Amino acid sequence: MQAILRPLDAAAAANTAGSSITMIVMIVVMVAVFYFFLYRPQKKQERETQEMRNSIEIGDVISTVGGIIGVVVRIKDDMLLIESGADRTRIQIQKWAVRGVEERAHPQAHEDKDGKKLKK
Repeated sequence: MQAILRPLDAAAAANTAGSSITMIVMIVVMVAVFYFFLYRPQKKQERETQEMRNSIEIGDVISTVGGIIGVVVRIKDDMLLIESGADRTRIQIQKWAVRGVEERAHPQAHEDKDGKKLKK
């Protein structure tokens, strides 16, 4: 009877080892999928947003995350002073609050003659 159990134990051990390897491979594949489809594109977008915020110059028309549109009057460290509205109301905001640059003050400084962005 022990002779009958030994081949079954060997088969069960081989099956367990095979399923463990399969489980590890699946976990590695899931981590790779999350990295390439979620983490990496998010980091790229954050880097592009940070570059846009660092390239803001005086005279640029910007929009904030709160929906305010204004012209940059002064830049100091991580703060911007913008003028908004017909009565030229001045508002001080932080750079992280800038959603996008609507219009560049000097477009030729940021683009070549074909309209392609220049790298610094």
